[in-house]
Amino acid sequence: MPALYKHRFSCSFLMSASHIPHHVAIIMDGNGRWATKRGLPRSMGHKKGAETVKEITRAAGELGVKYLTLYAFSTENWQRSPDEVETLMGLLRQYLKSDLQELQKNNVRIRFIGERDMLAPDITAAMAKLEADTAGNDGLTLCVALSYGSRQEIVSAVKKAAALVKKGDLQAEDIDAKMFSEMLYTQAMPDPDLVIRTSGEQRVSNYLLWQIAYSELFFTKTLWPDFNKDELTAIINDFKTRERRYGKN
Repeated sequence: MPALYKHRFSCSFLMSASHIPHHVAIIMDGNGRWATKRGLPRSMGHKKGAETVKEITRAAGELGVKYLTLYAFSTENWQRSPDEVETLMGLLRQYLKSDLQELQKNNVRIRFIGERDMLAPDITAAMAKLEADTAGNDGLTLCVALSYGSRQEIVSAVKKAAALVKKGDLQAEDIDAKMFSEMLYTQAMPDPDLVIRTSGEQRVSNYLLWQIAYSELFFTKTLWPDFNKDELTAIINDFKTRERRYGKN
């Protein structure tokens, strides 16, 4: 298995060594470098990366993970070249049109988080339909972060809280961490136990900043298109050996 870089956050209560992470979040990085190494256009890296999404979604469900959140497209990614953005949006359209059968077959519920108003109307409509069509599935929940940025998410939540206070529907002193979490895009989802970033980069890139306060972080040199079930299994097995104490010791 490729070299794995790990960073541990201290956590507050001891978990069983047999514990499977309830929620895994992944920063899918390295599509462009995967293509460049092979002398291919970047679009081919994104296409191969989309295939890896399907493989890892199936693998996570088989391993007992209940929530899988994938960082697919950040708000900063809009600054990429128009051709690359067009390619990514084309792959997204294809995914939204073609993957309902597989999601249903594997009992996967899908959710999307991010700034939907930055996406084309046909894409947001297809996203809403896929969410509705899979809402009754009770296996793995696949959460796809599209046009997503955590700072923007937090600002949006602050504005929601401020509006409620202004209307008199909420007292400022009643706002706590639990209430604030319910104002985020990920409301009703547990915080990630485990965050994985592929490609060797060691940063979180404006991803789930509130939610990953006590997550375990893993950094692997593997480029996203080469990431597979075997490596995911190895990372989860390492996670299972950890003692999480949430700041107690």
